[in-house]
Amino acid sequence: MFKKVHLLVLLSASFLVVKAQEKIPFRITKHNNIIVKALVNDKDSLDLMFQIAMEDASISPERKRNADHIIFKDKVSENNTVKIGKFTLKNVVFSDNELTGHEADGKIGTQMFKGKAFKIDYDNNQFVIYDKMPDMKGYESTPLFSEYGLFHIVADNVIDGKQQEVYFLMQSGYSGGLLYSNEFSDKQELDKKLKVTGEKTLRNSAGKSIVTKQGVLPFLKLGNTVLKDVTAGFFVGDLKTQTTNYFGADVMRRFNWIFDADRKTAYFKPSKYFSEPYYLIK
Repeated sequence: MFKKVHLLVLLSASFLVVKAQEKIPFRITKHNNIIVKALVNDKDSLDLMFQIAMEDASISPERKRNADHIIFKDKVSENNTVKIGKFTLKNVVFSDNELTGHEADGKIGTQMFKGKAFKIDYDNNQFVIYDKMPDMKGYESTPLFSEYGLFHIVADNVIDGKQQEVYFLMQSGYSGGLLYSNEFSDKQELDKKLKVTGEKTLRNSAGKSIVTKQGVLPFLKLGNTVLKDVTAGFFVGDLKTQTTNYFGADVMRRFNWIFDADRKTAYFKPSKYFSEPYYLIK
């Protein structure tokens, strides 16, 4: 009798662990963007790019699929239902006419995980949503600075043999590795100190130029983990439009991430992409 009761308790406990998490499948494009298949308002089938640097959702003017059942007023649509796999999200707000990544009809942000810990599992192409924090064995941690739905982390950059602490915005919509702000680029003279592998010049209607350059950062240190020869973009020229340092999708995918429910700590460990060749912006 005891053995039967004991077995029942174990089975019940296992069931509770399974029910304490939800999984959302995704795919990764060749541009490092995460795409989820979504059914919006039970009518519109859309491919949405996950954007960690936003909370709500948006629809692109360049979408390939119809979004006729998302009703906009002043370019905003409220109270939408989004189904992704077995997961249903209600009261989703969509913005209209926002550009998104390749192969996507729009974007969806971190509202999917509101109030919960969640994992970006690049090894298994899925998000995992937790009611309680999972076993963190094998993970390092770093402070997460969350404000207005934006996630920032700090990483050490080795430039010209010197270590510089840099405050990065996590930006899964940017396909490349790192992208530096104009302020940091100018102050650190990246044009002189980084090996430059490519550049492109654009001009606006007033004839002012912006030059985008791709360089190589010798070392990027996150916690005790070191990435070598990381692609790093920066701008030079008349226009100073880049105000934030980006921790882009190509470096994000090199780790599996877990974010606590309070958004104060990010946990990470190398993923299967850790040693993959770096993505080159064209």
